[in-house]
Amino acid sequence: MAGGPARILNLFALIELMLLLLCTHKSFCVSTTNSKSSIQADKKADVLLPYTSPTASPQPFLPLLAPSPLTPFTNSTIPQLSGLCVLNFTSLTNMLTVTSTDCMAAFAPLLANVVCCPQVEATLVILIGQSSKYTNTLSLNGTTATHCLSDFEQILVGQGANDSLSKICSVHSSNLTEGSCPVSDVSEFESTVDSSNLLAACEKIDIVNECCQQICQNAILEASRKLAQKAYNLLTLGETHALSDHSSRINDCKSVVLRWLASKLEPSRAKEVLRGLSNCGINKVCPLKFPNLDRVIKGCGGGISNRTECCGSLESYVSHLQRQSFVTNLQALNCAALLGVKLRRANITENVYSQCRVSLKDFSLQVGAQESGCLLPSLPSDVVFDRTTGVSFVCDLNDNIPAPWPASSQLPPSSCNKTAVKIPALPAVASGQTSFDSSGMNSFLYLTVLAALSILI
Repeated sequence: MAGGPARILNLFALIELMLLLLCTHKSFCVSTTNSKSSIQADKKADVLLPYTSPTASPQPFLPLLAPSPLTPFTNSTIPQLSGLCVLNFTSLTNMLTVTSTDCMAAFAPLLANVVCCPQVEATLVILIGQSSKYTNTLSLNGTTATHCLSDFEQILVGQGANDSLSKICSVHSSNLTEGSCPVSDVSEFESTVDSSNLLAACEKIDIVNECCQQICQNAILEASRKLAQKAYNLLTLGETHALSDHSSRINDCKSVVLRWLASKLEPSRAKEVLRGLSNCGINKVCPLKFPNLDRVIKGCGGGISNRTECCGSLESYVSHLQRQSFVTNLQALNCAALLGVKLRRANITENVYSQCRVSLKDFSLQVGAQESGCLLPSLPSDVVFDRTTGVSFVCDLNDNIPAPWPASSQLPPSSCNKTAVKIPALPAVASGQTSFDSSGMNSFLYLTVLAALSILI
């Protein structure tokens, strides 16, 4: 499962990736061979998904009736807006463009948890926060929220975004209201919380250390608690009801606090803060869904008596994980820990990761002819679209960090304690580099999807 050397993906490999993604999310592919033996009518429904092995190239597939690769990537259309939304979309034109690119139709499901949805959520917070300068309120009422969310989606889809963002990102019109938070008026907000301390803690966060130091997060939590406490006197409620109700209010009040912060910061700064904070939550979990482990448990049980069978079953299992989405390097670490704990709890105590050469990259989507795992950086990043060079995002194809085998059958408490595995937060190539330079690339590169991406739109 070890990856090969870093390289720039050539056009063929990029097209192969795009076609694989098409076959994964659209079920209308045919094999390039015309041999009758290449298609068996009695195969299972997932026959269109090529077997994904970390050591072998996928079978070439071609889409039926695909438009020309020279078709423009974006087919901007004029959105049909309701005219009933109070948000000033025009003031955030550039940010909306970034959001639509981050959530482009082809990649939105694969980049949802790391790039697309965090950007969608941040943009909505900033839109409401900026509008509060004129409305003096940090929320929308139910009716207005419905119109604004619809308009927001129409604008993004008109610029090439996926038309199912509400479903992909679980965004509802209620997310634009105050929810159960008792305070949404700006003046009341500022008289309730220590606004100067809140702004000082969050106006410029250290996105590398904030997740562990939690300076801004603690200030947000404190402000949210003060807002929630205005709803009722906790002493008059039963303890259980009070705790559950108060917890829900705090969560709703956090949204109000974030909108207030977005009103006090320039949109670009607000985006940096919001995306940085969201990444703290993103990198704490593994976003992958783990199917049944029975085959791996059977193949690797009894002290790995048959290494070939064990590694074969583990590779097959991991190949299914690889089809789900791109993950960050820290998410891959969490996924490796979670799978390892599941195996240990099934009495597989020997380090099968080492025996079968499993690396962190094996937990992310595989790209290129050599099928190298693409790990996204743990710090916030965006997809970039250029009409000349195409679509690009930062991707690590070279840093072959072995997946660490858990020391016990318990998950580690926090990524802040995972100091034994050295993982870069952000590749050096991401700092100001906007084009390919093979001499300057070590571990990271920009995965550039040229005009071939248009076949997925």
